[in-house]
Amino acid sequence: MADPAQEFPDLPPRLDQAILDPLMTQDQLQALCDSGIQEGVRAICTTPRQLPLLRERIGGTDAGPRLLAAIGFPFGAIPAELKLAEAEWCAGHGAQELDVVPDFNALANGDSGAFAEELSSLCDLGLPVRAILDMARLETEQLELAVEAAIDAGAAGLQTGNGFGPACHTDQIRELKQLIRKRCAIKAAGGIHSLSHAGELLLAGADLLGTSSAPALLQAQRRPSS
Repeated sequence: MADPAQEFPDLPPRLDQAILDPLMTQDQLQALCDSGIQEGVRAICTTPRQLPLLRERIGGTDAGPRLLAAIGFPFGAIPAELKLAEAEWCAGHGAQELDVVPDFNALANGDSGAFAEELSSLCDLGLPVRAILDMARLETEQLELAVEAAIDAGAAGLQTGNGFGPACHTDQIRELKQLIRKRCAIKAAGGIHSLSHAGELLLAGADLLGTSSAPALLQAQRRPSS
């Protein structure tokens, strides 16, 4: 049986390559970036610390992958003022989109207003913003509040998780799809290392896939099916 992702010839524009490991050397960082560029991934997502080097490596044109900054990563547990300053710094250093870990503490305490207000201030910067959820841990009511608050704040997309929990599951995509009701995009993230897993998530309704294995997935897609 063929891998489901073989049904997606347009896989490169669905892939956001995650380059987030703080222990990588500059040579490793550049090699991963070059691999993503060569494979034609949609975007490269990285930390503020690594952002300037990757901006230089990709170049200043729109010909290469989009450059995403992970804000408040991985847990979002910094004051809103610092998160905004981090986002502003990244925007000033070449970030074209923001993947933001929102204020889960506000959400846990039922303060969806503060949760949305923080995201709204980031959306006001004018870059596309995705809110990184934690679907493996959020209770149903919390997830519903998070989705509505993020969309109200102007988020362009929602991401299933930060990659530190269990692998993203198709049930999460279907649940998010029902809650979103086509109002913003869905990005699956977490443990996406095989072509079959990638294809299953896309078939379930994911618009984008965030994975450190993006180049490897595209290389696997080109191999003849056995």
